[in-house]
Amino acid sequence: MSTENSAASSTKQLKPVLGFWDLMGAAVGQIIGAGIMTLMGSAIAMTGRSVPLAFLVAAVITVLMYFPLVVLCGTVRLRGGTYTMTAMLAGKKAAGAYSIIFIFQNLSLSMYALSFASYFVSLLGFGNEQVIAFIVLTLFFVLNCLGIDKFAAVQNLIVACLVIALAVFAAFGVGQIEPGYFASESWMTGGMMGLMQAGGLLTFAVGGANCIANLSAEAKRPTIDLPLAMIVSTLFVAVLYGIIAFVAAGVLPVEQVAGQNLSLVAQRVLAGPIYVFFMICGAGFALISTLNSQFAWGPKPTMQACDDGWLPAGLAKLSRWNTPIILLGVLYVLGVVCIISGLDVSVLGNMSLIANGVMSLLINMFLWKLPQIVPDAWNNSKFKMGSGLLNLLTLVGSLAALFNIFLNASTLSRPLQLLNVVVIVGSFIFAHIRSKHVKMDISYESV
Repeated sequence: MSTENSAASSTKQLKPVLGFWDLMGAAVGQIIGAGIMTLMGSAIAMTGRSVPLAFLVAAVITVLMYFPLVVLCGTVRLRGGTYTMTAMLAGKKAAGAYSIIFIFQNLSLSMYALSFASYFVSLLGFGNEQVIAFIVLTLFFVLNCLGIDKFAAVQNLIVACLVIALAVFAAFGVGQIEPGYFASESWMTGGMMGLMQAGGLLTFAVGGANCIANLSAEAKRPTIDLPLAMIVSTLFVAVLYGIIAFVAAGVLPVEQVAGQNLSLVAQRVLAGPIYVFFMICGAGFALISTLNSQFAWGPKPTMQACDDGWLPAGLAKLSRWNTPIILLGVLYVLGVVCIISGLDVSVLGNMSLIANGVMSLLINMFLWKLPQIVPDAWNNSKFKMGSGLLNLLTLVGSLAALFNIFLNASTLSRPLQLLNVVVIVGSFIFAHIRSKHVKMDISYESV
C-alpha cells in the first residue's frame, strides 16, 4: 500500500462501482467511434484496398505502445489514471505538463458530436449540424452528471446495439465485394509509406481501450478487470474492423470511396430499414458511445491534477451524485465553443495528436522504474516479470510510441505540427513555473 497524506481529496471519494462488463462497454464504445466512421475513407485514400493491412499495422503499434499501460493497470489502482502514471514514472513536471495537454485532448468531445450531426443530416437529408451537435453534447453531459452508474447502464445498451449494427453491415457487405480486390492498381496505392501513414492514422481508431485506465478509481477490481477489458476489447474490435475494412474498400471503386465516410458504402449494401438501422445504431451510436465514454473518463486525470495543485482545487468538487460536475461543465463549455466556432472535425482530432503521443512516450520510457516505486504491489502483480523482459518492454513500447508520433506528424499540416509543438512547449513551461507551488499527492495504491 502506498503512503498517502491524510487529507481527503476528490479522487479518494470516488466509489468503485464499475464491473468488468461496464469497463468493456466503456472500452468498446471508446474504440468504435469517429475513427472507423470518419477516418476509414481517409485511410483508403492513403493506401487503397490494402486498408485491412493498415488496420493490422495500427493494431500492432497500439498493442506495443499501450501494453505498458496494461502492466501498470494490472499492478496498482491509479486514481488519476494516465495522469497518475505520468506522475509516478516521469516525475512532477511531466505530470504538470500532462495536466494541460490532457485538456486539449478533450476538445475531441465536440468532434464526436459534430460527426454524429453530420451522419444524422446525411440520413434524414435536413437539419442544422451545429444545433444537432449541441443537443447531443447536452444530453450526454446531463447523463454523466447524474452518476457513473447511469453512464454505464446507458453505455452498455448503446454498445450492444452498435455491435449488432456493425455485424449486420459486415454480413451484408461481404457478399458484394467486387472481384479483383487485390489488383495492383488498387492495392497499396501510396506505397509502403502510404500503408504506414494509414496505419498511424488508424491508431486513433483502434487505440481507445487505453482510456479506461482513467476509470481505475471507480473499478471494483481494477488490477484484474482493467487489463482484461483493454486486451479483450481491442482484439474483438480489431477482428470486426478487419471485416468492415474489406467491405468499405471492396464494394465500390477506390476512387469513389477515398475520403468518404461509411454511409456511401452502406447505401450500396444495405436496403431500406436495414440501412436506417445501421445509420442510427451503427454510425450514430458509434459516435455517441465514444462521446458518452469520454465524458465519463475525461475528468478523472484532471481531478487528480486539481488535488495536486496544478489547477484550482475547486474545479474537482463532486456533486451529490458523486460526479465532478464542475469539470464536466468545463468540458461541456469547451465542446459548445468548438461547435459554435465551426472548427473543422479533422483539426479538432489532430489538435494534440503529437502532444498526446509524447506523453505516452514518457510513460513507456520509464516503465522500468515500476518495481522500484511499488515493490510490494509488483511482487503481487500478475504481470510481474524479470528485469530483462521489463527493460525490453520499455524499449519496444518507447519505439512504438516514437514511431506513432512520426507517422502522425507526417500526416499533419505544418500549422497543425506547429500547434502541437506550441502545446507541448507551453505545457512544460507552465509545469516549470507552477511546480514551485505544487505539493504532489501519491495517487496510486495496492488493491
